[in-house]
Amino acid sequence: MLFLKGIFMKYRVLGKTGLKVSEIGFGGEWITGWEQERVNELIRACEKVGVNILDCWMADPSVRAALGVALAGHRDKWIIQGHLGSTWQDGQYVRTRDMAFVKPAFEDQLRLLQTDYVDLGMIHYVDTMEEFNAIMAGGPYLEYAQELLAAGTIRHLGLSTHSVEVARAAAAHPAIEMIMFSLNPAFDTMPATGTLDDLFGDFSAGGNGIDPDRANLYAECAQTNTGITVMKPFAGGRLLDAEKSPFGVAMTASQCIAYCLDRPAVASVMAGLKGPDQLEDALRYYTDSEEALNYASILSTAPQHSYVGRCIYCGHCQPCAVGINIATVNKFYDLATMQPEVPASVQAHYDALPAKASDCIGCASCEPNCPFGVPIAQKMADTAALLG
Repeated sequence: MLFLKGIFMKYRVLGKTGLKVSEIGFGGEWITGWEQERVNELIRACEKVGVNILDCWMADPSVRAALGVALAGHRDKWIIQGHLGSTWQDGQYVRTRDMAFVKPAFEDQLRLLQTDYVDLGMIHYVDTMEEFNAIMAGGPYLEYAQELLAAGTIRHLGLSTHSVEVARAAAAHPAIEMIMFSLNPAFDTMPATGTLDDLFGDFSAGGNGIDPDRANLYAECAQTNTGITVMKPFAGGRLLDAEKSPFGVAMTASQCIAYCLDRPAVASVMAGLKGPDQLEDALRYYTDSEEALNYASILSTAPQHSYVGRCIYCGHCQPCAVGINIATVNKFYDLATMQPEVPASVQAHYDALPAKASDCIGCASCEPNCPFGVPIAQKMADTAALLG
Protein backbone atom coordinates (compact mmCIF):
# COMPACT_ATOMS: atom_id res chain seq x y z
CA MET A 1 0.00 0.00 0.00
CA LEU A 2 1.04 3.56 -0.59
CA PHE A 3 1.35 4.37 3.08
CA LEU A 4 4.09 1.74 3.26
CA LYS A 5 6.10 3.56 0.60
CA GLY A 6 7.12 6.66 2.49
CA ILE A 7 4.36 9.14 1.71
CA PHE A 8 5.12 12.48 3.31
CA MET A 9 2.10 14.47 4.44
CA LYS A 10 1.92 18.22 3.91
CA TYR A 11 0.49 20.58 6.50
CA ARG A 12 -1.36 23.87 6.49
CA VAL A 13 -2.08 26.42 9.20
CA LEU A 14 -5.74 26.33 10.22
CA GLY A 15 -6.52 30.02 10.15
CA LYS A 16 -6.47 31.95 13.38
CA THR A 17 -5.95 28.80 15.44
CA GLY A 18 -2.32 28.62 14.35
CA LEU A 19 -2.57 24.82 14.40
CA LYS A 20 -0.68 22.95 11.67
CA VAL A 21 -3.08 20.34 10.35
CA SER A 22 -2.54 17.62 7.77
CA GLU A 23 -4.01 18.38 4.36
CA ILE A 24 -5.82 15.04 4.55
CA GLY A 25 -7.71 14.51 7.78
CA PHE A 26 -9.75 11.65 9.22
CA GLY A 27 -13.53 11.90 9.39
CA GLY A 28 -14.46 8.98 11.62
CA GLU A 29 -18.18 8.71 10.90
CA TRP A 30 -18.00 5.30 9.19
CA ILE A 31 -16.51 3.25 12.03
CA THR A 32 -19.82 2.40 13.72
CA GLY A 33 -19.92 -1.28 14.59
CA TRP A 34 -16.24 -1.95 13.88
CA GLU A 35 -14.14 -4.36 15.88
CA GLN A 36 -11.62 -2.52 18.04
CA GLU A 37 -8.65 -3.97 16.17
CA ARG A 38 -9.97 -2.56 12.89
CA VAL A 39 -10.24 0.92 14.43
CA ASN A 40 -6.73 0.58 15.85
CA GLU A 41 -5.38 -0.44 12.45
CA LEU A 42 -6.86 2.58 10.71
CA ILE A 43 -5.63 5.02 13.37
CA ARG A 44 -2.11 3.56 13.16
CA ALA A 45 -2.18 3.77 9.36
CA CYS A 46 -3.22 7.43 9.57
CA GLU A 47 -0.44 8.19 12.04
CA LYS A 48 2.12 6.45 9.87
CA VAL A 49 1.51 8.85 6.98
CA GLY A 50 1.16 11.93 9.17
CA VAL A 51 -2.61 12.42 9.34
CA ASN A 52 -3.00 14.45 12.52
CA ILE A 53 -6.57 15.83 12.58
CA LEU A 54 -9.67 13.87 13.52
CA ASP A 55 -13.29 14.96 13.53
CA CYS A 56 -15.47 13.25 16.12
CA TRP A 57 -18.97 14.68 15.76
CA MET A 58 -20.46 11.22 16.26
CA ALA A 59 -22.49 10.91 19.45
CA ASP A 60 -22.63 7.11 19.59
CA PRO A 61 -20.76 6.16 22.79
CA SER A 62 -19.40 2.98 21.21
CA VAL A 63 -17.74 5.01 18.45
CA ARG A 64 -16.23 7.49 20.89
CA ALA A 65 -15.00 4.68 23.11
CA ALA A 66 -13.41 2.81 20.19
CA LEU A 67 -11.58 5.97 19.13
CA GLY A 68 -10.49 6.57 22.71
CA VAL A 69 -8.92 3.13 22.94
CA ALA A 70 -7.17 3.59 19.59
CA LEU A 71 -5.86 7.03 20.58
CA ALA A 72 -4.66 5.94 24.04
CA GLY A 73 -0.98 6.72 24.37
CA HIS A 74 -1.05 8.64 21.08
CA ARG A 75 -3.18 11.65 22.07
CA ASP A 76 -0.34 14.09 21.46
CA LYS A 77 -0.22 13.05 17.79
CA TRP A 78 -3.77 14.24 17.12
CA ILE A 79 -5.75 17.46 16.76
CA ILE A 80 -9.34 16.61 17.69
CA GLN A 81 -12.49 18.38 16.58
CA GLY A 82 -15.04 17.74 19.34
CA HIS A 83 -18.62 18.96 19.02
CA LEU A 84 -20.86 20.76 21.50
CA GLY A 85 -24.48 19.76 20.98
CA SER A 86 -24.06 16.34 19.39
CA THR A 87 -25.79 14.10 21.92
CA TRP A 88 -26.95 10.50 22.34
CA GLN A 89 -30.52 10.17 23.60
CA ASP A 90 -32.47 6.91 23.86
CA GLY A 91 -30.03 5.15 21.53
CA GLN A 92 -29.89 7.75 18.79
CA TYR A 93 -28.09 10.94 17.76
CA VAL A 94 -29.85 14.19 18.64
CA ARG A 95 -28.58 17.68 17.85
CA THR A 96 -29.53 20.05 20.64
CA ARG A 97 -28.68 23.27 22.52
CA ASP A 98 -30.41 22.05 25.68
CA MET A 99 -27.72 22.23 28.36
CA ALA A 100 -29.26 19.31 30.23
CA PHE A 101 -27.92 17.19 27.34
CA VAL A 102 -25.09 19.31 25.88
CA LYS A 103 -22.90 19.40 28.98
CA PRO A 104 -23.04 15.71 29.96
CA ALA A 105 -22.60 14.67 26.33
CA PHE A 106 -19.44 16.74 25.97
CA GLU A 107 -18.07 15.51 29.31
CA ASP A 108 -18.82 11.96 28.20
CA GLN A 109 -16.99 12.59 24.93
CA LEU A 110 -13.87 13.64 26.83
CA ARG A 111 -14.11 10.58 29.09
CA LEU A 112 -14.60 8.12 26.24
CA LEU A 113 -11.87 9.69 24.13
CA GLN A 114 -9.60 9.40 27.19
CA THR A 115 -8.55 13.03 27.07
CA ASP A 116 -9.07 16.16 29.14
CA TYR A 117 -9.31 18.56 26.21
CA VAL A 118 -10.17 18.88 22.54
CA ASP A 119 -8.20 21.17 20.29
CA LEU A 120 -11.22 22.46 18.36
CA GLY A 121 -14.49 22.90 20.21
CA MET A 122 -17.15 22.97 17.52
CA ILE A 123 -20.48 24.74 17.81
CA HIS A 124 -22.25 21.78 16.26
CA TYR A 125 -24.24 21.96 13.03
CA VAL A 126 -25.77 25.42 12.69
CA ASP A 127 -27.63 25.75 9.38
CA THR A 128 -29.93 28.75 9.85
CA MET A 129 -29.17 32.39 10.56
CA GLU A 130 -31.91 32.39 13.18
CA GLU A 131 -30.07 29.73 15.16
CA PHE A 132 -26.65 31.32 14.57
CA ASN A 133 -27.86 34.71 15.81
CA ALA A 134 -29.55 33.13 18.83
CA ILE A 135 -26.37 31.28 19.80
CA MET A 136 -24.00 34.19 19.30
CA ALA A 137 -26.29 36.59 21.17
CA GLY A 138 -25.34 34.76 24.36
CA GLY A 139 -27.00 32.37 26.73
CA PRO A 140 -26.10 29.12 28.51
CA TYR A 141 -24.81 27.31 25.41
CA LEU A 142 -22.31 30.01 24.39
CA GLU A 143 -21.41 30.67 28.02
CA TYR A 144 -20.51 27.00 28.43
CA ALA A 145 -18.33 27.10 25.31
CA GLN A 146 -16.59 30.21 26.62
CA GLU A 147 -16.05 28.59 30.03
CA LEU A 148 -14.46 25.56 28.35
CA LEU A 149 -12.29 27.86 26.27
CA ALA A 150 -11.12 29.82 29.31
CA ALA A 151 -10.31 26.59 31.14
CA GLY A 152 -8.36 25.17 28.22
CA THR A 153 -10.77 22.25 27.89
CA ILE A 154 -11.28 23.43 24.36
CA ARG A 155 -8.33 25.25 22.85
CA HIS A 156 -10.08 27.01 19.94
CA LEU A 157 -13.70 27.74 19.06
CA GLY A 158 -15.10 26.60 15.72
CA LEU A 159 -18.46 26.03 14.07
CA SER A 160 -19.80 23.40 11.68
CA THR A 161 -22.37 24.24 9.03
CA HIS A 162 -23.66 23.34 5.58
CA SER A 163 -25.08 26.83 5.02
CA VAL A 164 -23.17 29.42 3.01
CA GLU A 165 -24.97 32.25 4.80
CA VAL A 166 -24.13 30.90 8.24
CA ALA A 167 -20.54 30.17 7.22
CA ARG A 168 -20.08 33.74 5.99
CA ALA A 169 -21.52 35.11 9.22
CA ALA A 170 -19.23 32.84 11.24
CA ALA A 171 -16.19 33.96 9.23
CA ALA A 172 -17.05 37.57 10.06
CA HIS A 173 -17.53 36.88 13.78
CA PRO A 174 -14.41 37.51 15.89
CA ALA A 175 -15.16 34.64 18.28
CA ILE A 176 -15.10 31.96 15.57
CA GLU A 177 -11.57 30.86 14.61
CA MET A 178 -12.42 28.17 12.04
CA ILE A 179 -15.35 26.46 10.38
CA MET A 180 -16.14 22.96 9.20
CA PHE A 181 -18.02 23.26 5.92
CA SER A 182 -19.47 20.89 3.30
CA LEU A 183 -17.44 21.47 0.15
CA ASN A 184 -17.01 19.60 -3.13
CA PRO A 185 -17.41 20.33 -6.86
CA ALA A 186 -21.06 19.26 -6.94
CA PHE A 187 -22.06 21.45 -4.02
CA ASP A 188 -20.11 24.39 -5.46
CA THR A 189 -21.31 24.22 -9.04
CA MET A 190 -24.05 26.51 -10.26
CA PRO A 191 -25.05 27.26 -13.88
CA ALA A 192 -23.79 30.66 -14.93
CA THR A 193 -26.87 31.47 -17.01
CA GLY A 194 -29.36 28.86 -15.88
CA THR A 195 -29.39 27.12 -19.26
CA LEU A 196 -27.97 23.76 -20.23
CA ASP A 197 -26.17 25.22 -23.24
CA ASP A 198 -24.10 27.49 -21.02
CA LEU A 199 -23.85 25.15 -18.06
CA PHE A 200 -20.09 25.28 -17.58
CA GLY A 201 -17.82 28.24 -17.36
CA ASP A 202 -14.04 28.05 -17.72
CA PHE A 203 -13.14 26.04 -14.63
CA SER A 204 -9.45 26.22 -15.45
CA ALA A 205 -9.64 29.97 -14.91
CA GLY A 206 -11.72 29.49 -11.80
CA GLY A 207 -14.85 31.13 -10.50
CA ASN A 208 -17.19 31.02 -13.48
CA GLY A 209 -18.66 27.65 -12.62
CA ILE A 210 -18.94 28.19 -8.88
CA ASP A 211 -21.89 29.70 -7.07
CA PRO A 212 -20.73 33.29 -6.46
CA ASP A 213 -21.86 33.18 -2.84
CA ARG A 214 -19.73 30.13 -2.19
CA ALA A 215 -16.76 31.67 -4.00
CA ASN A 216 -17.20 34.77 -1.86
CA LEU A 217 -17.33 32.63 1.28
CA TYR A 218 -13.92 31.10 0.58
CA ALA A 219 -12.44 34.51 -0.22
CA GLU A 220 -13.90 36.03 2.94
CA CYS A 221 -12.54 33.18 5.06
CA ALA A 222 -9.11 33.86 3.60
CA GLN A 223 -9.47 37.59 4.30
CA THR A 224 -10.53 37.04 7.93
CA ASN A 225 -8.05 34.17 8.41
CA THR A 226 -10.87 31.79 9.28
CA GLY A 227 -9.58 28.31 8.51
CA ILE A 228 -11.78 25.69 6.87
CA THR A 229 -11.86 21.95 7.44
CA VAL A 230 -13.89 20.19 4.75
CA MET A 231 -16.68 17.70 5.26
CA LYS A 232 -18.47 15.81 2.45
CA PRO A 233 -15.49 16.08 0.03
CA PHE A 234 -16.80 13.16 -2.05
CA ALA A 235 -20.52 14.06 -1.67
CA GLY A 236 -21.05 10.88 0.31
CA GLY A 237 -19.31 8.88 -2.42
CA ARG A 238 -21.56 10.21 -5.17
CA LEU A 239 -18.72 11.91 -7.03
CA LEU A 240 -16.76 8.66 -7.13
CA ASP A 241 -19.58 6.86 -8.99
CA ALA A 242 -20.15 7.70 -12.67
CA GLU A 243 -23.81 6.72 -12.47
CA LYS A 244 -24.52 8.96 -9.48
CA SER A 245 -22.21 11.89 -10.20
CA PRO A 246 -23.83 14.99 -11.72
CA PHE A 247 -20.78 15.24 -13.99
CA GLY A 248 -21.57 11.97 -15.75
CA VAL A 249 -18.13 10.53 -15.01
CA ALA A 250 -16.45 9.34 -11.86
CA MET A 251 -13.94 11.60 -10.18
CA THR A 252 -11.10 10.11 -8.18
CA ALA A 253 -10.67 10.73 -4.48
CA SER A 254 -7.45 12.59 -5.25
CA GLN A 255 -9.23 14.89 -7.73
CA CYS A 256 -11.89 15.72 -5.15
CA ILE A 257 -9.20 16.44 -2.57
CA ALA A 258 -7.28 18.60 -5.05
CA TYR A 259 -10.43 20.59 -5.76
CA CYS A 260 -11.08 21.21 -2.07
CA LEU A 261 -7.49 22.15 -1.27
CA ASP A 262 -7.52 24.64 -4.15
CA ARG A 263 -10.27 26.66 -2.44
CA PRO A 264 -9.01 29.65 -0.43
CA ALA A 265 -8.74 29.15 3.35
CA VAL A 266 -9.09 25.37 3.20
CA ALA A 267 -6.56 23.70 5.48
CA SER A 268 -7.68 20.07 5.72
CA VAL A 269 -10.03 17.70 3.91
CA MET A 270 -11.73 15.36 6.39
CA ALA A 271 -11.98 12.18 4.34
CA GLY A 272 -14.52 9.68 5.60
CA LEU A 273 -12.38 6.54 5.71
CA LYS A 274 -13.72 3.00 5.84
CA GLY A 275 -10.29 1.41 5.93
CA PRO A 276 -6.62 1.66 4.89
CA ASP A 277 -7.57 1.13 1.23
CA GLN A 278 -9.55 4.37 1.22
CA LEU A 279 -6.67 6.09 2.98
CA GLU A 280 -4.50 4.85 0.14
CA ASP A 281 -6.93 6.32 -2.41
CA ALA A 282 -6.78 9.67 -0.63
CA LEU A 283 -2.98 9.60 -0.50
CA ARG A 284 -2.82 9.35 -4.28
CA TYR A 285 -3.24 13.11 -4.11
CA TYR A 286 0.50 13.14 -3.39
CA THR A 287 1.53 10.62 -6.05
CA ASP A 288 -0.83 11.21 -8.97
CA SER A 289 0.47 13.15 -11.96
CA GLU A 290 -0.69 16.68 -12.63
CA GLU A 291 -2.82 15.29 -15.44
CA ALA A 292 -4.45 12.74 -13.14
CA LEU A 293 -5.27 15.45 -10.60
CA ASN A 294 -6.80 17.72 -13.24
CA TYR A 295 -10.41 17.98 -12.07
CA ALA A 296 -10.96 20.99 -14.35
CA SER A 297 -11.05 18.77 -17.41
CA ILE A 298 -13.89 16.76 -15.89
CA LEU A 299 -15.92 19.76 -14.81
CA SER A 300 -15.50 21.62 -18.10
CA THR A 301 -16.10 18.71 -20.48
CA ALA A 302 -18.63 16.57 -18.62
CA PRO A 303 -21.56 15.73 -20.88
CA GLN A 304 -24.33 18.25 -20.42
CA HIS A 305 -26.95 15.52 -20.53
CA SER A 306 -25.52 14.21 -17.28
CA TYR A 307 -27.31 17.01 -15.47
CA VAL A 308 -30.75 16.36 -16.96
CA GLY A 309 -32.97 15.06 -14.19
CA ARG A 310 -30.22 15.42 -11.57
CA CYS A 311 -30.22 17.95 -8.77
CA ILE A 312 -26.94 19.79 -8.24
CA TYR A 313 -28.37 21.76 -5.28
CA CYS A 314 -28.18 25.10 -7.07
CA GLY A 315 -31.41 26.45 -5.53
CA HIS A 316 -32.97 27.74 -8.74
CA CYS A 317 -36.15 25.85 -7.82
CA GLN A 318 -36.88 28.13 -4.88
CA PRO A 319 -39.11 29.46 -3.50
CA CYS A 320 -41.25 26.53 -2.42
CA ALA A 321 -44.93 27.21 -1.77
CA VAL A 322 -44.75 25.45 1.61
CA GLY A 323 -41.21 26.46 2.61
CA ILE A 324 -39.30 23.27 1.80
CA ASN A 325 -35.58 23.80 1.20
CA ILE A 326 -35.66 21.61 -1.89
CA ALA A 327 -31.90 21.53 -2.49
CA THR A 328 -31.20 20.45 1.09
CA VAL A 329 -33.86 17.74 0.99
CA ASN A 330 -32.45 16.45 -2.30
CA LYS A 331 -28.94 16.47 -0.86
CA PHE A 332 -30.01 14.36 2.12
CA TYR A 333 -31.86 11.96 -0.19
CA ASP A 334 -28.79 11.54 -2.38
CA LEU A 335 -26.53 10.99 0.63
CA ALA A 336 -29.00 8.48 2.07
CA THR A 337 -29.23 6.45 -1.12
CA MET A 338 -25.45 6.16 -1.45
CA GLN A 339 -25.44 3.57 1.35
CA PRO A 340 -27.17 0.18 1.73
CA GLU A 341 -28.96 1.60 4.76
CA VAL A 342 -29.80 5.21 5.56
CA PRO A 343 -26.97 6.57 7.78
CA ALA A 344 -28.25 7.62 11.19
CA SER A 345 -26.59 11.03 10.84
CA VAL A 346 -28.37 11.73 7.54
CA GLN A 347 -31.72 10.69 9.02
CA ALA A 348 -31.18 12.86 12.09
CA HIS A 349 -30.18 15.89 10.06
CA TYR A 350 -33.19 15.39 7.79
CA ASP A 351 -35.50 15.04 10.79
CA ALA A 352 -34.26 18.41 12.06
CA LEU A 353 -35.47 20.26 8.95
CA PRO A 354 -38.38 22.60 9.64
CA ALA A 355 -40.11 21.52 6.43
CA LYS A 356 -39.73 18.04 5.01
CA ALA A 357 -40.49 16.26 1.77
CA SER A 358 -43.72 14.95 3.28
CA ASP A 359 -44.96 18.56 3.42
CA CYS A 360 -44.87 18.81 -0.38
CA ILE A 361 -48.35 19.49 -1.81
CA GLY A 362 -47.37 18.33 -5.28
CA CYS A 363 -48.09 21.67 -6.95
CA ALA A 364 -44.89 21.36 -9.05
CA SER A 365 -44.64 25.16 -9.26
CA CYS A 366 -40.90 24.75 -8.60
CA GLU A 367 -40.25 22.49 -11.58
CA PRO A 368 -40.29 25.13 -14.37
CA ASN A 369 -37.53 26.97 -12.48
CA CYS A 370 -35.15 23.97 -12.56
CA PRO A 371 -32.64 24.25 -15.43
CA PHE A 372 -32.07 20.48 -15.35
CA GLY A 373 -35.61 19.15 -15.55
CA VAL A 374 -35.54 17.47 -12.14
CA PRO A 375 -38.97 15.91 -11.41
CA ILE A 376 -39.04 17.62 -8.02
CA ALA A 377 -42.53 16.61 -6.93
CA GLN A 378 -41.74 12.96 -7.57
CA LYS A 379 -38.39 13.29 -5.80
CA MET A 380 -40.17 14.77 -2.77
CA ALA A 381 -42.49 11.74 -2.78
CA ASP A 382 -39.53 9.39 -3.02
CA THR A 383 -37.77 11.18 -0.17
CA ALA A 384 -40.86 11.10 2.02
CA ALA A 385 -41.11 7.35 1.43
CA LEU A 386 -37.45 6.84 2.34
CA LEU A 387 -36.88 9.37 5.13
CA GLY A 388 -40.36 10.19 6.38
